[in-house]
Amino acid sequence: MIRCNNVTLEYVAGRPVLRNVNLHLEPGSFTFVSGASGAGKSSLLGLLSLSLKQSGGSLHLFGSDVTDLARADLPPVRRKIGTVFQDFQLLNHLTVAENVALPLKIMGEPRDEIEAKVRELIAWIGLDGFGDVRPPFLSGGQKQRVAIARAVINKPLLILADEPTGNLDHELSMKLMHLFRSLNKVGTTIVFATHDAALIEAFDYPTIYLRDGQLHRTRS
Repeated sequence: MIRCNNVTLEYVAGRPVLRNVNLHLEPGSFTFVSGASGAGKSSLLGLLSLSLKQSGGSLHLFGSDVTDLARADLPPVRRKIGTVFQDFQLLNHLTVAENVALPLKIMGEPRDEIEAKVRELIAWIGLDGFGDVRPPFLSGGQKQRVAIARAVINKPLLILADEPTGNLDHELSMKLMHLFRSLNKVGTTIVFATHDAALIEAFDYPTIYLRDGQLHRTRS
């Protein structure tokens, strides 16, 4: 599913954010990525989502070498990836249903199929009846559930979650973790970045620890 070989990332020449990262994650796995702020967690997920390009090393996703993939060839690979952000990144002028539907609209699915899938998914995340509500009128936990729904609506093979519970209390964090666990149980690969040690300890998943841009050890 994911293979990084000696991956390095530099925003400024000579100042690597990630250094010689070697990582292999199997399909259907659930993996935490932990480390202090600035350790390189978001940068690693940015590489895996193909929004950033490595400065050195090679990257394989879904069994293919994507190290030097041309821009025109990126969309088919990105459609296999769903990303959930800490700050939600919802469009405030759109309703909950419209936000969730965006990936399907981009893919050109028929309107009636989109509406059926959106209704089902909104109910699954526990927001039945909120389809016509806009994000400014939602709580933080509700917004994050909408962001998760948008990330999974097109059934991606890989979910990248970048500190998705960072702004939420423990109870809401645990509820969202159960959503991610449900997705993982049906075969979706999950990479979940967090600095929340208590959250990591509550679930028996392998953990990647980053420090100063380097992979130091894993909990397996």
